[in-house]
Amino acid sequence: MRTTLTIFKSCRLTHRVREVMTAPSIGVKTMTGEVLKLRDDPALRTIVENRIAEFLEVKKTGTEKWFEELAYCLLTAYSSARLGQLCVNALCDRNALLNSDLDQVKEVLKTQGHRFAEKRAEYIFNARKLAPTLKGTIQGFEDIKAAREWLVKNVKGIGWKESSHFLRNVGYLDIAIIDRHILSNMVDHGILDERPKSITKRRYLEYEGILAEVSRRIDMPLGEMDLYLWFRKTGKVLK
Repeated sequence: MRTTLTIFKSCRLTHRVREVMTAPSIGVKTMTGEVLKLRDDPALRTIVENRIAEFLEVKKTGTEKWFEELAYCLLTAYSSARLGQLCVNALCDRNALLNSDLDQVKEVLKTQGHRFAEKRAEYIFNARKLAPTLKGTIQGFEDIKAAREWLVKNVKGIGWKESSHFLRNVGYLDIAIIDRHILSNMVDHGILDERPKSITKRRYLEYEGILAEVSRRIDMPLGEMDLYLWFRKTGKVLK
């Protein structure tokens, strides 16, 4: 039994070392070239730069707008950016994002066709208590990654990807949003063997470190690079 366990641990370690250590020499190089090629497209670059400018403008807004972005990220998880925005717009139009009861939030999300309407409504409703101080709380952290960890611990329904997504959308560009499209890019460039079904905190930070190396080589913030990689897989530049 002990021999079997030792072999198993050794195999896991070998795979992990190969997965991570070959990335800088192979995957990072090819991904770097791909992002630079995409950035050389003047039309795409303008779209990306305009989107980044929007994020930086949101950073200047009040805490209610920040909560709107948090709700958007709660709604896009296991859904789509398009549907998430439709739901947020509907909630705002009906003054239901911050000022309605739980049943009304549920009804709005169901009307928009959100498949997880009840659970997402609960997440938004429960997160309201953070809304009045959300911006101040995030800005109170010297390290934005510490703010991300606070979000994961204090906002039900927010994981590493969603918290990173929210922070990028309110103007913090030095973190990676590792969703299925970014993971697919990492597979395409040989950084990963396959797209994992789920990611632990440790793995998320490992993958973020690899993407940060690409970001460093091209002198582009992670949050901006994400838009190019997302476009590569979807043909769209969304928030």
